[in-house]
Amino acid sequence: MRWWCPSSLVHLLRCVLLRSCPRRRGCRLPLWFTKRRAYLKLLLQSLLYNSLTDSDVVFDSLFEPMFWTVDYLTRWFGMVFVFLVVLLTSSILVIAYVVLLPLVLNTYSPPWIAWHLCYGHWNLIMIAFHYYKATKTSPGYPPVEKNDIPFVSVCKKCVTPKPARTHHCGICNRCILKMDHHCPWLNNCVGHFNHRYFFSFCLFMTLGCLYCSISGRNLFMDAYNALEHFKHLEMEKPGIPVTGMGPLIGLLPTGQTDYLTPAPPYTFKEKMINKSIIYMWVLTSTVAVALGALTTWHALLISRGETSIEKHTNSKEKCRMAKMGQVYKNPFNYGRLHNWKVFFGVEKKSHWVTRVLLPSAHSPLGDGLTWDVFPLKKDQMSV
Repeated sequence: MRWWCPSSLVHLLRCVLLRSCPRRRGCRLPLWFTKRRAYLKLLLQSLLYNSLTDSDVVFDSLFEPMFWTVDYLTRWFGMVFVFLVVLLTSSILVIAYVVLLPLVLNTYSPPWIAWHLCYGHWNLIMIAFHYYKATKTSPGYPPVEKNDIPFVSVCKKCVTPKPARTHHCGICNRCILKMDHHCPWLNNCVGHFNHRYFFSFCLFMTLGCLYCSISGRNLFMDAYNALEHFKHLEMEKPGIPVTGMGPLIGLLPTGQTDYLTPAPPYTFKEKMINKSIIYMWVLTSTVAVALGALTTWHALLISRGETSIEKHTNSKEKCRMAKMGQVYKNPFNYGRLHNWKVFFGVEKKSHWVTRVLLPSAHSPLGDGLTWDVFPLKKDQMSV
């Protein structure tokens, strides 16, 4: 960045004063006014001049109020999003325990009952554990007091050293170690120390929604047909008694329906049960598709040893080096399997069960400040 030096300012001021002199230009303005105007013009140019100014800087400056507004609203609505996650998940659990569980116990065989109880509660524990840890665990921040930490740049907003893979979060208003993104549904940044919790929550929530969607499909069809059937009877056949014969009663001659025994009325409780099943299936199916796409995207990034931010920066770096005839290689990519080992903190074979398939609060490998080329030992590479 190049700024005006004092000698250049004096020289420019003299040039401006000479060009604006009333004797040479025939201007009748007072000399003191011309000097003041020239001085203010020079002052404005010295404040705004920057050799690095380009269209991106101007664009960022113009849209800075909008960016600030979005960050502020996201920060303020963080607890609202967390409340929505808890509320929607709790509503599905209430329907599962109140409506579905009695049906399972009365209609399914003992092996299927054991499967649904074991898998459902295991999935629920994994979702609750990882969501709680993702929201409550700090993503990791660069130390402020230590001056000997390795850094690759200086944050222009915090004016503090930035280690590798560290980025500034405008919502949290501080730098985050190995920042992936700021998640409003967690009301927290996703960084080095809670990235695993975030991905595991997305994974098990997707699996849970798929489980509810697939296992509840037949119940959804029955509930939907029941609502449509009784809606049709109420609109098209008012006053006709509803019996076990269903729509066939409309085919009987007039006067021959008196001997039929009416079935129990379609009560409010039955309507609510059917609507609850429809609500559960639609919500879980929608979340399974949306969250499944997000989980797949993050799984691809983890396989490449990248974060969401690094995906964009690495793409730009690849294009830049390709123009120079060079090939860019991600320094944090250790291979697919080893990337997953580093991400989940797997150091031996048993950790795939105790640290991945079971709730585990172990810390990730490394401190987030330094990144080795091969963080795993040679004897661990063969695990």
